[in-house]
Amino acid sequence: MKQIDRSPIKNNNLEPYISCKDYTVSNKIFSISIDKDSGLLITNPQPKEDDLGKYYESEDYISHSDTKKSLVDKLYHWVRNFTIKKKVRLINSFNSDYRSILDIGAGTGDFLAACKNDGWSVTGIEPSEKAKEIAYSKLADSKIKIYNDIQDLELKSYDVITMWHVLEHVPNLCEYVSKLKELLSTNGTLIIAVPNYKSYDANVYQEFWAAYDVPRHLWHFSRKSISQLFEQENLKVEKVLPMMFDSFYVSLLSEKYKRGKSNMLKAFWIGLISNIKAKTTKEYSSLIYIIKNV
Repeated sequence: MKQIDRSPIKNNNLEPYISCKDYTVSNKIFSISIDKDSGLLITNPQPKEDDLGKYYESEDYISHSDTKKSLVDKLYHWVRNFTIKKKVRLINSFNSDYRSILDIGAGTGDFLAACKNDGWSVTGIEPSEKAKEIAYSKLADSKIKIYNDIQDLELKSYDVITMWHVLEHVPNLCEYVSKLKELLSTNGTLIIAVPNYKSYDANVYQEFWAAYDVPRHLWHFSRKSISQLFEQENLKVEKVLPMMFDSFYVSLLSEKYKRGKSNMLKAFWIGLISNIKAKTTKEYSSLIYIIKNV
């Protein structure tokens, strides 16, 4: 990977923003700081890269386990199956001549399998061996490769690169964005989905907002910080789309974190209000950024 001297933090201009608890694995408290220039939030200090893996070692980390034990798990799978169809329609809305896709953070392979079944040439990135094993069982094709790291891939090879709630997990943020540009074909498209800390539900739940998910989420984005981050590589946000279901799912988890138990009615109400307000503010709980070369 080429060396660049840019940093996601402008002038090291950090101020305390909020402190949150890791409810999934460690029960530790982590601080989040804000870079005043870009609006980027940073989990601070971030765990060392070699230590990050232990914070994913939980059956509750659903994207790696496919578990369906709780009501929240079952709702997650129902919503995921519905939204995967919408994601495939989204990538199909691009030029039909471009049919090579890289999904980074492939998890248990459901999106890759749906793309494969729709005629796409698919490649995945997934560091979790457990998740990768499940993904291969769904793909049922020995020619499909799921790699551990983007360093193993050929440059200018992918017409579409997707990261569904993955960018917030990446340790070396600017270097990673630089590599994404190198992997993208000339007229290719990046699709980046991340939580939005400026949403109504984030404001309501504050330190209990489940989408902070410290320390697995190293970065926390707004529209401004995403635009500035990709502009450094001459990549432009061309369109921003909402992820409507996220406000309900995140609110359901947030209620559990805040009160120690689920409250579906309250979570549904907060999620609904968040989406209604976002029709005006455009600050949905999670946003999908469509990004192209300038």
